Amino acid sequence: MKCYSCGCNLTEEDFCTNCGADVTLYKKIMAVSNLYYNQGLEKAKVRDLTGAIGCLRQSLKFNKNNVEARNLLGLVYFETGEVVAALSEWVISKNLRPKKNIAGDYIDMVQANANRLDSINQTIKKYNQALVYCKQDSEDLAIIQLKKVLSLNPKFIRAHQLLALLYINNEEWEKAEKELHKCCKIDSNNTQTLRYLKEVEKMLMPDEDVKGKKSRKNETGDVVKYQSGNETIIQPVNVKEPQSHGTFLYLGIGLVIGIAATCFLISPARIQSARASVTEELRTISEQSDAKTATITELQQQIDTLTQDKEKLELDLEGYAGANGTLQTMEYLTNAAQAYIADPTDVENIGGYLDAISSETDVATTSESFQALYNTILSAVGPTLSAQYYDIGNTAYRNGTYEEAITALQKAVNYDETNADALYTLANAYERSGDTENARTTYGLVIERFPNTDRARRSQNALDGLQ
Repeated sequence: MKCYSCGCNLTEEDFCTNCGADVTLYKKIMAVSNLYYNQGLEKAKVRDLTGAIGCLRQSLKFNKNNVEARNLLGLVYFETGEVVAALSEWVISKNLRPKKNIAGDYIDMVQANANRLDSINQTIKKYNQALVYCKQDSEDLAIIQLKKVLSLNPKFIRAHQLLALLYINNEEWEKAEKELHKCCKIDSNNTQTLRYLKEVEKMLMPDEDVKGKKSRKNETGDVVKYQSGNETIIQPVNVKEPQSHGTFLYLGIGLVIGIAATCFLISPARIQSARASVTEELRTISEQSDAKTATITELQQQIDTLTQDKEKLELDLEGYAGANGTLQTMEYLTNAAQAYIADPTDVENIGGYLDAISSETDVATTSESFQALYNTILSAVGPTLSAQYYDIGNTAYRNGTYEEAITALQKAVNYDETNADALYTLANAYERSGDTENARTTYGLVIERFPNTDRARRSQNALDGLQ
């Protein structure tokens, strides 16, 4: 372990034997970082990738220069299918320790296979397109896209989880269970996967069969006994019906009475009942017709509303996936990373991609992994780009083309805030172009960032003259 102040190796003492700095707290912080790293390594060995990611992130919070933890975090990301996040960690690690760093081998492994890089790009595009389909309720198209994603990257856990969620929504429980088991093979302790799997297994649990009681019959003497539910029924046997005489006479009399009753009593009542029934049916049909008319009107209003929503979503989708959308910005960052990996000295090509990102996207609103990769590339090529833009802006300033000078010098300052020449010349360009307000602001920045310098004194004189 080296001293944070002078860089000398530390001993068992609580102070640096070279510079005398107190390293008690520093040693504790490094020990905690190493502890989280060891825990993350143990979890990764048993494929608890979610737990490993949490431990390794904690390790980096205590010591952002822990190269071993950063390399392992990149490997865990790569194993879960998050290739962009893995590349981000490896590029940062390579910048922290340029020599004797296995992160360089990992980057070369990805770079050497052009087909794999193309597959990574296609995976990101298709997964984002699947999310768009889900928002549009086009679940069939989303399932097709996710199957393509998993054919390109079978370890992409988020794609497995989203596909399982779509299967759950369609009540295809067996397919959902299959996808979730694939997730468990990759990451055995992913909380979201386990929550989905619990719900699926609950739906697949078979119902318990309920068997009824069998009836039982006992025959004793002149009765038959049998059980029906909770009741015992006793039925006598050998009972004969009494014989009746004059059966046919009674049958004839009953038939005559029945015909007479039909003619004089039943028929008029049935006719009246039929008329009342027809009237009721007409009233019911009329009410149904009115209800259907109201329903048609309501459905037409819903169609109009849905059409407006569809047009709005199409505009949102165009803004999301268009020339200036999120997908295009991700492609710019991926291209910048590839260009940097291929040739770190090709600053002109890398700078073109960084210009496109900064002009179309507010980097502060992007994800942590996006900002980390962007800032890493920017810190590597920023000073060189700043010097180039300063030369262009200074030439334009001397030629009197102040608008062109302002554009170039602003880029020089953006790429390297420590470029005092660029910031001071930018303030002069604002003043010469007549933009007094920006000139005052820029002179103030020169005084704030570079105090007690010749440029600060000149800037103060210029400010006094403007006031």
